[in-house]
Amino acid sequence: MANLKEVRNRIASVQSTQQITKAMKMVSAAKLKRATNAIIALRPYATKLKEILGNLSASLEGSSSPFIQEREPNKVLIVTVSSNRGLAGAFNMNVIKAANNLIAEKYSEQFKNGNVSIISIGKKTQDFYEKRKYNVIGNNNEVYSALTFENVTKITDAIMAGFLKGEFDKVEVVYNRFRNAAVQFITTEQLLPLPKVEAVAETKEEKKAANVDYILEPSQEEIVEQLIPKSIKIQLYKAVLDSHASEHGARMTSMDKATENAGELLKALKLSYNQARQAAITTELTEIVSGAAALNG
Repeated sequence: MANLKEVRNRIASVQSTQQITKAMKMVSAAKLKRATNAIIALRPYATKLKEILGNLSASLEGSSSPFIQEREPNKVLIVTVSSNRGLAGAFNMNVIKAANNLIAEKYSEQFKNGNVSIISIGKKTQDFYEKRKYNVIGNNNEVYSALTFENVTKITDAIMAGFLKGEFDKVEVVYNRFRNAAVQFITTEQLLPLPKVEAVAETKEEKKAANVDYILEPSQEEIVEQLIPKSIKIQLYKAVLDSHASEHGARMTSMDKATENAGELLKALKLSYNQARQAAITTELTEIVSGAAALNG
């Protein structure tokens, strides 16, 4: 009987967990729809702006804008974009691994000299790097409470100001790029200095677009000077929106898998419960029969 009670308790616990994971999956699906619409709407604009600026800035001298000046990367800033909550599979750990690999492979000397800083957008990477005594700058976890261009721009403004002051010579962003609900892939992008056209063009279409000869008014220099800061802000905002959509996709997929696993566990527990119940009934019948036989004997 004790065994039956234990199995019943486990079944109730798993059923409760299954209901929770189903609810979380539904919530993530609703949030994913809104997050997907936001990144799909922004991505073409951000890509085209990046193409145009990459093409124009490639023909300008490095002194024309401080944001396109290539400097020796003695001081490096890594911007990690994660989430504030877990239960999203390997979503956050993938960002941490990619950032750690980036530091180990490209900036090991800077790291040894204490010249690698971290700006984290998301509590998970913030906690990870703070616990390991990295140079973590600020706290930007509240940005997800109101994910707007204006709020992300505050972070970008601080990064750009640090770059101008010489606090950072190079800025890279590590985030999950959204493809669909089931697929997100880790992306590392150079935010500052603004990459030249060769680094921007990734596909044949982008390379073809990068070679377009634009007619400019009032002048190439003035247009670039105005658009470069805006482009930098758009690129970081796009990375955050990509990561936000990826988070909900990863969580929805994770909760779907958890619900499926709970269902499989319930089947196994119910089978164990039925076997234990049948064994208990058999034992009781045997005792009754044996008792009756002893009385008749």
